[in-house]
Amino acid sequence: MINIENNTLFKLRFDYISFLVFLLIFAIEVLIALFVNDRIIRPYGGDVLVVMLMYYFFKSFISAKPLYIAIGVLLFAYAVEIGQYFNLVEILNLQDNKVMRIIIGSSFSWGDIVCYTIGALICMFIDSKEIKG
Repeated sequence: MINIENNTLFKLRFDYISFLVFLLIFAIEVLIALFVNDRIIRPYGGDVLVVMLMYYFFKSFISAKPLYIAIGVLLFAYAVEIGQYFNLVEILNLQDNKVMRIIIGSSFSWGDIVCYTIGALICMFIDSKEIKG
């Protein structure tokens, strides 16, 4: 448990439902990567889902306000995209490593930033429905 001025920020735990959602989204991402080669689902749907994937992965192990998890994941996604803008893969001399080029990425896109934001908002919306319902 991490405390800041006696206010609990988050607790470590395991939430199997969130982990199952993570695994489902991971399977969908793999299917998209292997079998979808279009101009909408793969580039945009995949970017929306990747933020949701990370959100549910962290939600599986951390008990915190959904806003905190969403902001953390979103800032990480933005940081990766900014790294693409500054050619991080080349700065790290990984341009010949196919796996790292896929993970880090190699081209900045404002559309990706929008997709990441949409993914985080979807997670927040889903969690707001769980809390109220």
